[in-house]
Amino acid sequence: MSTGFERDASEFTRGARAAVVYPDTGGSSRDADARLEETAGLAMAIGVDVIEKVTFRLRQPKPGTLIGSGQVEALAETVRDRELDLTVFDAALTPVQQRNLETALGCKVIDRTGLILEIFGERARTAEGRLQVELAHLDYQAGRLVRSWTHLERQRGGFGFLGGPGETQIEADRRLIRDRMARLKKELDQVSRTRSLHRDRRQRAPWPVIALVGYTNAGKSTLFNRLTGADVMAENLLFATLDPTLRQIQLPGIDKAILSDTVGFVSELPTQLVAAFKATLEEVVSADLLIHVRDIAHPDSEAQRADVEKVLGEIGVALDTPRFEAWNKLDLLDEERREEALAEATKREDVVALSAWTGEGVAILIEAVAARLTEGHRRYTVTLDTGDGAGAAWLHQHGEVIEQRVEGDRAVYEVRMAPRDFERFGMRG
Repeated sequence: MSTGFERDASEFTRGARAAVVYPDTGGSSRDADARLEETAGLAMAIGVDVIEKVTFRLRQPKPGTLIGSGQVEALAETVRDRELDLTVFDAALTPVQQRNLETALGCKVIDRTGLILEIFGERARTAEGRLQVELAHLDYQAGRLVRSWTHLERQRGGFGFLGGPGETQIEADRRLIRDRMARLKKELDQVSRTRSLHRDRRQRAPWPVIALVGYTNAGKSTLFNRLTGADVMAENLLFATLDPTLRQIQLPGIDKAILSDTVGFVSELPTQLVAAFKATLEEVVSADLLIHVRDIAHPDSEAQRADVEKVLGEIGVALDTPRFEAWNKLDLLDEERREEALAEATKREDVVALSAWTGEGVAILIEAVAARLTEGHRRYTVTLDTGDGAGAAWLHQHGEVIEQRVEGDRAVYEVRMAPRDFERFGMRG
């Protein structure tokens, strides 16, 4: 359903000529050039043609335009000279700043939140993903109606029982947005309940759930494909994956596990998106183990790790949830940095250095994950009727059958499994 408020998305066109601006306050732990490149990559991810990349040192943000008047003039000259259609600010702009900058620059202006929302809007494939993006976009747009519409001062006539001018157009538009958001939230609540039912079924099975998490473009989908043999979209592209993908995998000592590929995180991920995608991210919250995939070749790899951990905390992932760090993209490191990464990873039990692209180190990760998931498994002796094929299949599916023998009309199994699985085996009916 179209709400009529998708202004920014409808006015974007692939091939728009753009400048990317990073207002550097000097207070960030990130490399300014890497940050500028990331934002340019975000813009290019939706087909924007980035012509100029500009960093402005910012001592004090200006209430009206964020950057100083001299910087605005210099940017306006660049926009005119290079015939640009769009300026992307790697910052959060207030509606007033956005409007003033558009007037001064003579082109469309969008901030980091708006840009990420555009990418999510283009990439969402499932009905659930589209609902989440629309909810986030409406939340973002609700505060910007004052600049998004030109007719907002017009009054709508009331029915007149009490007289008065009736409601203004802006009030009516905001009411429509609120109503639509309420409907979307109800639909997403239903999605969340459905996911909970699916998780309950898996837990009764039960199969361990492993979730891949990490910064966008860290290589999660490439690793997912390597582990599962799937063909999930995996490109050198920011936010290549939005909709969660689940696949069944086998691990040593574990007949079946569920691997989940999730949306990548990013620094300053809009709060609207964190809230809207909570139903999707519940797969991460309920996972038995997390694999935090890191681009170890990226200059801001440590800052990206901190961003991911921050989002994990925001969505409610418990600190004691078992996790590994997969230091990915070894193939992009020079020999010296590669040896340093391998040596450091060897010292730590929770780190595996690998290349999802070449497959190096992936077998080590599989062994480490299997060992972690089977920690605390005990050896049990189970006796079944020789005709109990379902029971035998259950043991093979949920544990590691070490030995089996036939004693008369009984089959005896020596099996290693988690105590909770052994209890469920006893309760199966």
